[in-house]
Amino acid sequence: MTTRRTMLRAGAAATVAVAAATNAATPAVAAPATPPEGAAFQSALDRLAGTVASGVLAEVRDPRWVWRGSSGVRELGTSKPVVPTGRFRVGSVTKSFVATVVLQLAAERRLGLDDPLRRWLPGGLPGGDRVTLRHLLQHTSGIFNYTDVLEELYPAVADLVRIRYRTWSPREILGLIAGRPSLFDPGTSWSYSNTNYILLGLVVERVTGRTYADEIRRRILQPLRLRDAELPGADPHIRGPHSHGYLPDVRDGAVVPVDITDFNPSIAGAAGAMLSGAGDLNRFYGALNAGRLVHEPLLTEMRTSFPDAGYGLGLQTETLPNGVTLWGHTGGIFGYVTYSFSTADGRRQLSLSANPWGDGDPGSALLDLLTAAFPAPEGTAPRAAAPTRIRNLDRREG
Repeated sequence: MTTRRTMLRAGAAATVAVAAATNAATPAVAAPATPPEGAAFQSALDRLAGTVASGVLAEVRDPRWVWRGSSGVRELGTSKPVVPTGRFRVGSVTKSFVATVVLQLAAERRLGLDDPLRRWLPGGLPGGDRVTLRHLLQHTSGIFNYTDVLEELYPAVADLVRIRYRTWSPREILGLIAGRPSLFDPGTSWSYSNTNYILLGLVVERVTGRTYADEIRRRILQPLRLRDAELPGADPHIRGPHSHGYLPDVRDGAVVPVDITDFNPSIAGAAGAMLSGAGDLNRFYGALNAGRLVHEPLLTEMRTSFPDAGYGLGLQTETLPNGVTLWGHTGGIFGYVTYSFSTADGRRQLSLSANPWGDGDPGSALLDLLTAAFPAPEGTAPRAAAPTRIRNLDRREG
């Protein structure tokens, strides 16, 4: 789900002033064991809360220990600390859950990854005979991204506030791209499109007779006992401890925060509507990468990236400057951004949620956090061309 392009950009001076007045670092909550890198983890969170977020939380999970921490405040204008075990909107991390269900259905031979879309959704989309389920999973379909249309229709914060409680059906969402031409022939290029996963949600419903949300609950949440992860449907509220999300609005020349915590997530659907806590995301990606949810050879297919895209079938990959390769997904939705990654063997995971507020650059602090969380094995050489930032596929700046 695409976040607003202005979220971290508008009104630098006023934004930083508000953030500086309200951010207060909070110590990490005690965990079952304390890793030696704990101070580095906390330092990175404090830097994020001091520059680009009103509040941030993270969990790093290893077979030997679990570290949880937070920084900043859970509501601007207060001194309430962020709850490290709080829940948040995960945005496009939802896509990995949907993709896992589709791969499980492929393992059961109830569908094929190279089935044309038209087989399951006849008349659902022009050109559906050439677009396959694999194309949808990997964002190589060329189908127009519906959230780009939303930005055209609702360009101002006031527009989003006005529709915050509207319920959207998948068919209404697909109607937004009616008449929009394909970006390229299927399979020939790569372009991130939330529309792909709205369609996959409908395919899951057609194949199983149950909604994608029911299938995620039945196949993933219940077996893994993920109690904080939730498919909220049209419920606009976040139950339990949570931090507030904001959008920046300019009024009388000053940047002011608009609380967008409550809104109807049906606008994101199978592309990004989920809620979770950091612990549940870590358990999910740990189980997935360890082969407990999708077995070989389909897990290998899931982790086969399109050239130069760093994206497989519902999984994003990043390689850190120290040479460690991670698998997971990033997410963004109004007021919330998420980073959730695991090592390829599923043994260590990190999940982070932040509430964007500020005009700084999260790049160095985020890279420092990930590098501390995922140290290179002894003898591993650093990458010759190290990345300067970790991509968040839901955020586009510039």
